Amino acid sequence: MRLKDWQLAFESFLLDEDATTHVGLVDSLIGGPTLDVDTGLAIYHNAYKGRLLDVLRGDFPTIWRWLGDEEFDLLASAYLRQNPSAHYSLRWLGKGFENFIREHRVPGQSAPLTEMARLEWSFTLAFDAPAGEPLTIASMATLAPKDWPLLQFKPVPSLQWLHCRFNSLALWRSAKEEADFPDSVALDNPLVCLIWRSHLICNYRSLEAAEASALDGLLNRCWNFSELCAALAVIYGEGAPLQAVTWLKQWIQDGLLERLYE
Repeated sequence: MRLKDWQLAFESFLLDEDATTHVGLVDSLIGGPTLDVDTGLAIYHNAYKGRLLDVLRGDFPTIWRWLGDEEFDLLASAYLRQNPSAHYSLRWLGKGFENFIREHRVPGQSAPLTEMARLEWSFTLAFDAPAGEPLTIASMATLAPKDWPLLQFKPVPSLQWLHCRFNSLALWRSAKEEADFPDSVALDNPLVCLIWRSHLICNYRSLEAAEASALDGLLNRCWNFSELCAALAVIYGEGAPLQAVTWLKQWIQDGLLERLYE
């Protein structure tokens, strides 16, 4: 058997749910005094699946704790059957987990679980994103006054923006801190959660509605600084520029923003 054919046969065996062994694969192997071929192949088959399940448990630890070992493994195994690993890096294994949950759980279960999957996957995306060139207070201090009105911004590459309708952050924190796991409940007022990486550490925080709207205008509607102040004037009146500068300073200190050049 050629090497390529042997590799394909071994791959087919690993991916086969029933662990059906290719005859040519078996014939190409030699057992040892304490381990026959069939047992050795079974160990590889189980170890491969076990490794994939370990990756999903690591990427979605809150869902794992929420569902428990047995139910999580059933869900994850069903996901792997439909979405076998197709990338050389296991980092992308859980990419479709959110959509799988949405499509394969009844609506009453899928909505909070889907939101949690999106939250946990956002931490993975934030951690692996390029560093970018976040603005600093020092760099902002060098701007000339004439540059401020038309100043525009864009998010750092790691910034993830989530709309949470459930208490997903509370569940995630309880799993992270190994505290008592609360019940999943819908929020009276949905919130915006930001997740990003700064200095190799993933950060998160939720935003009140007014701040979320201001940051959304800045990043998603391409407001410049003067347009931000004009929008805030509706709420804050003459205090709009001060509020704009206060939030802008916070966003820059958090490491959320890059300068947008046109």
